[in-house]
Amino acid sequence: MVAIPAAACVSVGEGEGDVTSSHLFARDCWDDTYDLKPDFFAADPFRNQMEISVQRGSDLLEVSDGLSILVDDVEAIRQNLGTAVNVTLPKGVAPPGIPEGTLCAASGCDSPVHIALYLLESCHTQNTVLYATSGTITFDDLFDGDLNEKDADKKFTKATFDITVGDPRDFDPATGVIANTSQITGSFEFFFQRGQPAQPFP
Repeated sequence: MVAIPAAACVSVGEGEGDVTSSHLFARDCWDDTYDLKPDFFAADPFRNQMEISVQRGSDLLEVSDGLSILVDDVEAIRQNLGTAVNVTLPKGVAPPGIPEGTLCAASGCDSPVHIALYLLESCHTQNTVLYATSGTITFDDLFDGDLNEKDADKKFTKATFDITVGDPRDFDPATGVIANTSQITGSFEFFFQRGQPAQPFP
């Protein structure tokens, strides 16, 4: 799995956003419409990386539903605001017995943004995390990562996304694809505020 060290302070509190699917499939747990209805938004910068959390409630990740967005290159995204960025799996994501990088396929895993939908409240007994296998995210604004930033405009994050997610455990070696994928769309916006350390990307 890919993770950002949780050493920095994060934003906490209010924002606006939506995360929905007209048909979300999660093995042994969910096969219906889905609406996250997020009310907790956080950003955890570390050097030139950032993890953004869009979550329902402020409980620990392990008992919550939410969307985790891992930005590997903050500067590159900030230089191309308003441009759709491809989303891929992180290289480290692979089911047991499958070598890391196998799931990257032709799309590669070199996107500067990775997204995961964790359903650890709705599917608490299945420990379900669905990773974005394709799609795009467009940042209109992105916090610059400076914990001491005074300029409000540089502390603002706003994005929209349209992604396909799947469970790596449903990877079929014969076809080289993850089966039972679902489409998720949404948006989020919030200002950075310093708070407590966040948790790593699922």
